[in-house]
Amino acid sequence: MNSDSIQILVAMSLYMLCVIVIGIVYAKRANESTSNYLLGGRSLGPWVTAMAAEASDMSGWLLMGLPGVAYWFGLADAAWTAIGLLIGTYLNWLFVAKRLRNYSRIAGDAITLPDFLSNRFKEKNKIILTIAALFILVFFSVYAASCFVTVGKLFSTLFGAPYIAMMLAGAAFVVIYTFFGGYLAESVSDFMQGIIMIFALSMTLIVGVQWAGGFSAVIENARQIPGFLDFFTMASPVVEDGVQVVKDGAPVFGEAAKYGLLTIVSTMSWGLGYFGMPQVLLKFMGIRKASELKLSRRVASVWCAISLFAAVLIGIIGRAMFPTDLLTKSSAESIFVQMSTSFFLPLFAGVVMAGILAATISSSDSYLLIASSAFSKNIYKGILKKDASDKTVLWMSKITLLVISVIAAIIALNENSIIFKIVSFAWAGFGATFGPSVIFSLFWKRTTRAGVVAGMLAGGISVFAWKFLIAPLGGVFGIYELMPSFIISCIFIVVVSLLTKAPSKDIVEEFEKVKNYVEA
Repeated sequence: MNSDSIQILVAMSLYMLCVIVIGIVYAKRANESTSNYLLGGRSLGPWVTAMAAEASDMSGWLLMGLPGVAYWFGLADAAWTAIGLLIGTYLNWLFVAKRLRNYSRIAGDAITLPDFLSNRFKEKNKIILTIAALFILVFFSVYAASCFVTVGKLFSTLFGAPYIAMMLAGAAFVVIYTFFGGYLAESVSDFMQGIIMIFALSMTLIVGVQWAGGFSAVIENARQIPGFLDFFTMASPVVEDGVQVVKDGAPVFGEAAKYGLLTIVSTMSWGLGYFGMPQVLLKFMGIRKASELKLSRRVASVWCAISLFAAVLIGIIGRAMFPTDLLTKSSAESIFVQMSTSFFLPLFAGVVMAGILAATISSSDSYLLIASSAFSKNIYKGILKKDASDKTVLWMSKITLLVISVIAAIIALNENSIIFKIVSFAWAGFGATFGPSVIFSLFWKRTTRAGVVAGMLAGGISVFAWKFLIAPLGGVFGIYELMPSFIISCIFIVVVSLLTKAPSKDIVEEFEKVKNYVEA
């Protein structure tokens, strides 16, 4: 390891030390109760809530996956994805946040998403609880794997070390501090990580534009690639055995591919995913006062807009500056690392690299924590051992966290995994499984328990069916699986709810209470 790598490692190690200290500081409070460990006792302020929600949501794909898409395919795919995400972020904070925070508190003081959905319909046999918890376990194992892949790629690129060793080391670090610190440590460190992420993106973008000779030079260079800098066409890299062809020192591209209206709508449907993201919805539930969500919405929306805009442009600038350095779709996701280490002094580059580590940690700790709570709180205590003590449930959460981490690490063993693809599948899974159920549960009082069960099953199963059976047919069927699965889930909820017995009087009364609720 040379001196530059050592300086980068020192800067990143200092950051990791700060995260560990946060975990230690909050460990005692987190371990006082399951509520503190899993939801922080509903004590978070508006700034921490906003930054924690966005940092845990965006993950390493914001700094590696999204710039990688822009580097490989150009503006269209990355930009429409970013636009959809920004719209989804704002609408989720505007419509869902306050209602969910109040409803989760009134409906049995629910501290997990499966808890809320189950309490909302006052079910006794816990069918909703079980289905929700199982889908969370499946999709968060995949999500956590994407974070471990990010860490592995980051460290192996920076230090030339074996991918698997670096991936396992990063996974171990995340698991250790989440194991001890719980939700409070996760949320407070996410606040810090959100700041580091936006700092890293902004600095890399600003310096990148300067190094490229100005924004006009970047645009001029990008226009040389067919379809690269257009909202309605997409670049088509010519590849052989998965590697882009280079001729006369320049990457080879084919004719621009069309990016039609259906593809745009499909890509923008990423925004639908927000309504079903447990890591974001949990932050809504954990804020100390519903009235503070207005400030949180503004902070989150601005953060999201700046971060997404910067990530897309970094990929565009990266292709202009390093046209032949990253010749596979998988390696293209390292363009942010390539630019940062090229632009900055090693010690400062280490701080910027900590942005990727921050994004990864802020997401994976949320995923592991929510997945472990889905089993310990909802399945173990809710179904298997209803008389389990709070301390037993707490320890079961930690054991489950370790098991899920092992599964995620196994999924992440393939170093050629593409982060964006892994995230897109898990995102679709959560969006289609929970999004419609949350929206209808919050805003349509005729929604029935059977309707939500049908909607969750239809949405979750449709994601798998569309991804692996229908999408390969191509053509109009090749759209992102989230959009059709979300629609299918909505249809099932409405139809089954109308065909089944209307909700009981106490359920309707509670719905009306929430609708008219004014916090003291």
